[in-house]
Amino acid sequence: MIIEFEGKIFTWRGPAPFLFVAVPEEPSRALQAISARVTYGWGVIPVHAQIGQTAWKTSLIPKERRYLVPIKMSVQKSQSLQEGDEVTVRLEVRL
Repeated sequence: MIIEFEGKIFTWRGPAPFLFVAVPEEPSRALQAISARVTYGWGVIPVHAQIGQTAWKTSLIPKERRYLVPIKMSVQKSQSLQEGDEVTVRLEVRL
């Protein structure tokens, strides 16, 4: 399954500050429909993500019926990303 969407980067101040992009509602529903087949616990979904020319492996985090894409520091630096930026995100979930 491949999902591509645009979203705004925001900071979530959990245990460690991190930048995220929220998956829109419709693709989140599609992800939730397959989550039992692909999750490895706590509802997180492993994905291959890409912003610009930078790709990385991460896990989507479920939050309030949507999923959050964590943006690693190396991705932030390579793509010069910061809070408030609008980005196009490509996700690949391997079924």
